[in-house]
Amino acid sequence: MGKALMVQGTMSGAGKSLLVAALCRIFSNLGYDVVPFKSQNMSLNSAPSIEGGEISRAQYLQALACRKKPSVKFNPILLKPEGNMRSQVVFMGKSIGSVLARDYILSKKAELFEKAVAVLRELMEKHDLVIIEGAGSPVEINLKDYDIANMRVAKAVNAPVILVADIDRGGSFAQIVGTMELLSEEERDLVTGFVFNKFRGDLSLLKPGFEFLEEKYERPVLGVVPYIEHRLPEEDSLAEFPRVKGELHIQIIKLPHISNFTDFEPLHWANGVDYVTRAEEITGDLIIVPGSKNTVEDLLWMRENGIEDAIIEAHREGSFVVGICGGFQMLGQEIIDKVESKRGKVKGIGLLPAKTVFSREKRTNHLNAKVLWEPARGMIVEGYEIRMGRSASRNPFSIITSINGAKAFEPEGAIGERAFGTYLHGIFHNFAFTERFLNILRAEKGLEPVKVEEWSIEEEIERFAKVVGDNINVGSLLNVLFK
Repeated sequence: MGKALMVQGTMSGAGKSLLVAALCRIFSNLGYDVVPFKSQNMSLNSAPSIEGGEISRAQYLQALACRKKPSVKFNPILLKPEGNMRSQVVFMGKSIGSVLARDYILSKKAELFEKAVAVLRELMEKHDLVIIEGAGSPVEINLKDYDIANMRVAKAVNAPVILVADIDRGGSFAQIVGTMELLSEEERDLVTGFVFNKFRGDLSLLKPGFEFLEEKYERPVLGVVPYIEHRLPEEDSLAEFPRVKGELHIQIIKLPHISNFTDFEPLHWANGVDYVTRAEEITGDLIIVPGSKNTVEDLLWMRENGIEDAIIEAHREGSFVVGICGGFQMLGQEIIDKVESKRGKVKGIGLLPAKTVFSREKRTNHLNAKVLWEPARGMIVEGYEIRMGRSASRNPFSIITSINGAKAFEPEGAIGERAFGTYLHGIFHNFAFTERFLNILRAEKGLEPVKVEEWSIEEEIERFAKVVGDNINVGSLLNVLFK
C-alpha cells in the first residue's frame, strides 16, 4: 500500500496547486512513483484526460509534474460553475448533470465522496505516493460539515497534512493559528508542519513567529518558499485578469463564464493582454472572444451591453478578431442550442462563415492540426478541444490530422475577413504560429518584428520544483512518510 501526503491551505489562493505540482516533481525526481489527487475541484479551466474525460487544469499540470498521463482518477469530481448558483457536475470525466449548490450539498456530495475515496485508495494501492490537494480552507465554519476536499479526505486515508499560508498577502501567522484552533483534535494530529509561501524579504524577521508556532503546536515550519516568477497556470478561482496595453493592443473579452483563459498566457508574455468588459473600451488591434461555459448566454450578454456591436464596429475599422472554442461559435452566423442554454436558434455575431449545432456528447481530445489560414498555411499545430458544439464552415481554419494520436482528417474552425475562429485550445502555445501572427499585426502598425520566446511547461515545472525543493525540508517529509 502506498502512502499519501496532503497539502491544505489557510485560504483560497495560498498556492496549494503549484506546491503540489512542485512536490510531485520533487518526489518523482527522487525515484518515487507519484500521482496527484484532488477529490473535488471547482474550475472553468479544464483539460482532456487520457481516457477522453475532463479534469481540472490544475490536476492536469500536476500529472505532468509526476511524469504521468493525466487521468480522471486524479480529479474524480469537477464542478463547472454556470451562474445562478448552479454548476455542472463532472464525475470521472463525464457530466452527470447540472445542479443547484444547495441540492448538490444535500443530495450528491456524500455519495460522490465515497466514490472519490475509493478512487484514492485504488491509486494508493498502485503507486508509491499520492500527493493530495485540498480546497480553500479546511475550517470554513459554514461549510465544514459538508467539506469533502480537506480533512475528511486526510482522515479517510490517514494522510499527514502540510498546512500552507500565503505570506505575501499578510496575516499568515494569524491564519495558521486560526486554522489550527478551529480544527478538531483529531484533525490537528494529522498536521505535520507548516509552509509559508510567496515570501519576499528578510527571512530572519520571521524567526519569532516560527518559534511561537513550533512551541505552541509542536510542529515544525517545514520551509519558506520565496515568491517565484513563473509561467505555470494558476488556479482560476482567484485568477488575476491583467490589463496591459502592449505595443499591440490585444483585448480579450472577459465573459461572465470565461473558461480556459490559460490559452492566452503566451500573448501575455510576448506582448501583454487587456481583459475588457465594457463596449466603450473596445478599440484593440486584436480582439479575442475566448471560450465560455455558457456560450449562448455569454453571447446574449455581449449583445445586451453593446459589446457585440463594438466588436463589429472595431472590426469594420480594421481590428483583427479571433474566437476560441465558444468564442468561435459566437462569431459565426448561427447557433442552434437545445442542450446547454435550451434557447434554440440564436443569431451569431456574423464575422465568420460558420454555423454551430450543440449536441449532448462532449468532445474532449488532444489534437494535431494543419493550418489552412493563408498567412500560416501548412503549419502544424497542437492543442486540445473541450466542446459540445459541432460547427460547419465552407472555409475552415485547419484540418485536424490526429485525435489522441490516431490519424484523422477533419476540418475545424473558420476563416473570415480579418478574422478566424478555432476549437484548438492552446493554439497560442504554438510559438512559431504566435510569432508569425503577431508579426503580421505588428507590420501593419509599422512595428519591428519580435521573436516570441519559446518555453515549455516541462522546463517551468522543473525550475519551479527546484526552487521549492531548495527551500523546504524534503528530508522531514520523507521521514514522516516512510519512517
